[in-house]
Amino acid sequence: MYLHLGNDFIVNEKYIIGIFDLEKSSVSKLTRDFLAEATRNNRVVNCTQEMPKSFVVTLDEELTERVYISQLACSTLKKRAASGQL
Repeated sequence: MYLHLGNDFIVNEKYIIGIFDLEKSSVSKLTRDFLAEATRNNRVVNCTQEMPKSFVVTLDEELTERVYISQLACSTLKKRAASGQL
């Protein structure tokens, strides 16, 4: 199954490591460092022109890590993933 992240971006659910609330998780220095490192290494995909609300971390078969920034709420993405909704 695939998960729609907004603005024509989809990811294969089998590669998803986690779905995180951007506002709540970015309070932690470790998360801010993780996101900064991902940005420096060009592993961040911005799926929105709007205010970001969540981020999704994936790891594909080649062990390439990607961070997708989405305007959709974390709860919305989790519901879509649980229901198999595209």
